[in-house]
Amino acid sequence: RRKPRRVTVDDRIRKAALAVLPFRLTNDQKDALKEIVTDLQRPQAMNRLLQGDVGSGKTIVALLAALVAMENGLQVAMMSPTELLAEQHFFNLSQILRPSRFKPVRLTGTMGAKERRAVWDSLASGETQLVVGTHALVQDDVRFRALGLAIIDPVLVEFGPFAIRWYA
Repeated sequence: RRKPRRVTVDDRIRKAALAVLPFRLTNDQKDALKEIVTDLQRPQAMNRLLQGDVGSGKTIVALLAALVAMENGLQVAMMSPTELLAEQHFFNLSQILRPSRFKPVRLTGTMGAKERRAVWDSLASGETQLVVGTHALVQDDVRFRALGLAIIDPVLVEFGPFAIRWYA
């Protein structure tokens, strides 16, 4: 399937990435990011496994790919297998993205109904560009305005508007 929207990378996006980068990327991280961003720019949807040891920088590579998607007007969902890991990702991404215009929200199964509905509304309206959560992200009530990238710890999957598939 062809993507409905083209992803581009320009100096503005590179500058936004540098503004949030808390350290220099290793050569392997740069290579992985380059491959992912190249796939994001292709007209076909991407299915990619990003693997590495604990502490190898998978999260920062995934976040920089997410930043490219968000800077192109797309939403990003990051799903973790446990609430604890989702909370850790939410906290870390919030800190890293502080210099940017993007503020992540979290969505987990233990959130209250009112708080969950507020997140659903912000995703459906497009107000929220990045959501971090658990399996609560794949419930029927969750609707995205322009979901462009799903990161399933640590797997990256890109979506088209009608071909939504989750890979773990």
